[in-house]
Amino acid sequence: MTRIARHVRVSGRVQGVFFRAWTAEQARLLGVNGWVRNSPDGSVEAHLQGDRWAVRRLIELLHRGPPSANVDEVIDDDAELGPDLEFEVRH
Repeated sequence: MTRIARHVRVSGRVQGVFFRAWTAEQARLLGVNGWVRNSPDGSVEAHLQGDRWAVRRLIELLHRGPPSANVDEVIDDDAELGPDLEFEVRH
């Protein structure tokens, strides 16, 4: 199992539509660790780490988001692996 970490920024109608809670739920189902938070610019930012397949799958899901979201763009970059803590929603 190859582990990776990615930093992700999702833009569009992604705040106020339960995007963070939905992301955390999807991450937990896939066994992905990390965090998600709202950014001041209106985007949602996340650090994802875990099995390569699971992280890639979560990034695919972020392109759609929850039903009430309207995702315009998802940008992901390499990140450093951190400790494997339970996925959290940051405020």
